[in-house]
Amino acid sequence: MNIKTIITDIEGTTSSIAFVHEVLFPYASKMLPMFVRRHARDTNVADLLNAIRHDVGEPDADLERVIVILLKWMHDDKKATPLKALQGLIWQHGYAHADFTGHVYEDATRNLRNWHKTGISLYVYSSGSVQAQQLLFAHSDAGDLTPVFKGYFDTRIGHKREANAYRAIISRINVAPDKILFLSDVVEELDAARETGMHTVQLVRNDKMLTGSHPQVSSFDDIHIYPPCNEVKP
Repeated sequence: MNIKTIITDIEGTTSSIAFVHEVLFPYASKMLPMFVRRHARDTNVADLLNAIRHDVGEPDADLERVIVILLKWMHDDKKATPLKALQGLIWQHGYAHADFTGHVYEDATRNLRNWHKTGISLYVYSSGSVQAQQLLFAHSDAGDLTPVFKGYFDTRIGHKREANAYRAIISRINVAPDKILFLSDVVEELDAARETGMHTVQLVRNDKMLTGSHPQVSSFDDIHIYPPCNEVKP
């Protein structure tokens, strides 16, 4: 095996699930009504609000009704692309005002930087919007990590538990699947990636129950890629 590309999930993989659910989501929920009312006429926000109206089949929904829908989606952790894009805009405000920094595990930070130095191409694939991904890594606890990544993918490429999404990524980055390693904590995502021929490793952090049939590690330190990147031994 000659691993040339690594694609990584974020939540539960490079970053703590607690950071997302205890910092990012509550911040977005608190700020969303004011943000939407203030920016509803901005072109990009207006487009997202119309997409939400279309998704719920309520083309004439007023602004307050859309806000109610968005808050319900947040409560249900709905993986809706317009919602994720709006959350990204709100988090941009939070990062810019230093209300928080993006959590990235120290072992992930160190290994991502090392892999980048060895010439491995690094990508992110997360259910959060590309903007939210870039913000988290640009404002991480360890500083700006965006230079190590070659690209980002979100649910616009496809749903993370469907193999066709990974096939679309393979086509986009033009790398043979047997030269790609996908990292995630979610078995169903790993199953979908493996169906395309990618190599997979499951991150099992914080005593999470062991499930699935993928190689499992508790830290990026346990993913050993030896020069010239011809072997992966979780």
